[in-house]
Amino acid sequence: MSNDDYLLGICGSPRSQGTEYAIKYAINYLKEKYDYTSEFWTVKNKDIKFCIHCDYCIKEKKGCIHKDDMQELYIKLEHAKVILIGTPVFQGTISGQIKVIMDRCRAIVAKNPKIFKNKIGIALAVGGDRNGGQEIAIRTILDFYQQNHMICVSGGAFGANLGACLWSNDEGKKGIESDKEGLRSIRKVLKRMIEFV
Repeated sequence: MSNDDYLLGICGSPRSQGTEYAIKYAINYLKEKYDYTSEFWTVKNKDIKFCIHCDYCIKEKKGCIHKDDMQELYIKLEHAKVILIGTPVFQGTISGQIKVIMDRCRAIVAKNPKIFKNKIGIALAVGGDRNGGQEIAIRTILDFYQQNHMICVSGGAFGANLGACLWSNDEGKKGIESDKEGLRSIRKVLKRMIEFV
């Protein structure tokens, strides 16, 4: 795929519930409304090892010493023009799986410091509580984008200030399906994203 027409939606949930539904909703909406190409990738059932800060990536400039499912993701991250990271809220912030992905991206940045430069980054968070840490999780994702010279895009004021914020009411997929305001925040973010691509 060309890096001009490709959104990579990364689901940071180990379950097939609310976060997965929200990201697939975004992908389907982009296809139907804007005919925009997207791909879904999930941490579920993936082998993703922790960064051990061995500095192999810094010294060798050949990527990561770990040979696991991140190798597949690295290729997708390199070629995507838009990256959507979606996370469930764990302990008031991003999931551990998303944190590991961010940490492991050090390897591809060490290999190519401009790998993320000027890509578009959008964030999505799903909380079981209405105010359960969604904005903190979104800010953490946006910090990752900023650190790597990406262009952060939100839906703007009145509903999607930092990104797409959803409330599952601890009902997983069913809860997200009924969160009309949360789904609207996804659409607002995607509308703004399209203006950039």
